[in-house]
Amino acid sequence: MSQSTPRPIGFLPRRFLAVLGPGLVVMLADTDVGSIITAGQSGVQWGYRLLLLQLVLVPILYMVQELTVRLGIFTGRGHGELILATFGKGWAWLSAAGLAVATLGALLTEFSGVAGVGELYGLSRLVSLPIAAAALLVVVVTGSYRRVERAAIILGLFELAFFGVAWAAHPDVHGMMAQSVRIPFADRSYLYLVAANIGAVIMPWMIFYQQSAIADKRLRPEHFAPARWDTALGALLTQLVMAAVLVATAATIAPKNPQASLSTVGEMSEALTPFLGTEVGHLVFGLGVLGAAMVAAIVSSLALAWGLGEVSGYRRSLEYRPFEAHWFYGVYALCVVAGALLVAVWPDLVSLNVGVQVMNALLLPLVLGFLIALAVRALPEPVRLRGWYLWLVCAVAAVTCVLGVYGGISGAV
Repeated sequence: MSQSTPRPIGFLPRRFLAVLGPGLVVMLADTDVGSIITAGQSGVQWGYRLLLLQLVLVPILYMVQELTVRLGIFTGRGHGELILATFGKGWAWLSAAGLAVATLGALLTEFSGVAGVGELYGLSRLVSLPIAAAALLVVVVTGSYRRVERAAIILGLFELAFFGVAWAAHPDVHGMMAQSVRIPFADRSYLYLVAANIGAVIMPWMIFYQQSAIADKRLRPEHFAPARWDTALGALLTQLVMAAVLVATAATIAPKNPQASLSTVGEMSEALTPFLGTEVGHLVFGLGVLGAAMVAAIVSSLALAWGLGEVSGYRRSLEYRPFEAHWFYGVYALCVVAGALLVAVWPDLVSLNVGVQVMNALLLPLVLGFLIALAVRALPEPVRLRGWYLWLVCAVAAVTCVLGVYGGISGAV
């Protein structure tokens, strides 16, 4: 079902508030536990030398997700459904397979974050993980799309606690500016973290989720402008959160212990508490991580449930009740329960946080390739990707893919 060309409209606050949601939710989920640990490790190992990258990634992230906004609004279809209709079943299942791998990796990092926060307060993961899984199931199974969206935004806003962490770290602004432009391009370990940071920003499940959420929310061409603002606001916010985590660890841990391996939430919190105080450090950092973990678990699981439904054809919408769309809710529940069980049984999976982000970077050619191809072929002519902007998007995507793949491979060798 194609939709017409957008009518020119002004930027109306009421319309913006009505449209606000898909972009902000997916961006809050973007700053998930793996991303937080990646940003923290970046600050410890390289000080502020990866700070500039966080800001450079803002327009790149917006450019990618803005294409999903176009596709969702002007075709009325989710990402998997559109690939199926445009390129056929084989390509659609290939894309869904990449989504499944990325979602599994995301869920391992999210539930490891939940377990880490629980352990800060003496809770066994056998207690914290079932509670988190039950909460995630209740939020989705008992709510409409708008209720789930509101719950995700509320959970995600706990990430604002990281701004407090960065402020309490009292970073040296002059040193920050000087270090951020000293970039060791020849160092493989640096390139590996570049790849991890790129993979922490552009993830397959983000594209599937936002396009499907726009279709589920029934946004139309007249909502295009506020939907783009929703996405732009989210892109800026998520990268500022990443920058705040990096600044906090660069200012506090890097000068005294640059070899610290902060591969878990607990290690990061313990490293920061001498500077923040134990109680305040655990509370502020724990709230930020818990908010990031819960919203990302909702978004990535829903993305897979939507994506598989779009490719296989089962009913998929949060507007259906569980007995009306049992496969949709079943896939979501399976994702949540499986993620919690895996982290409960194999505790050492938390060390995969940075590696999961690198895996996302290695998937970039597949993800961005499909996205750009759809924007060229599946959109109505007036909003189709073309001309100088098409070449700009292709150039940015190519550079991002090369940096992500090369950095991931060279750092792993």
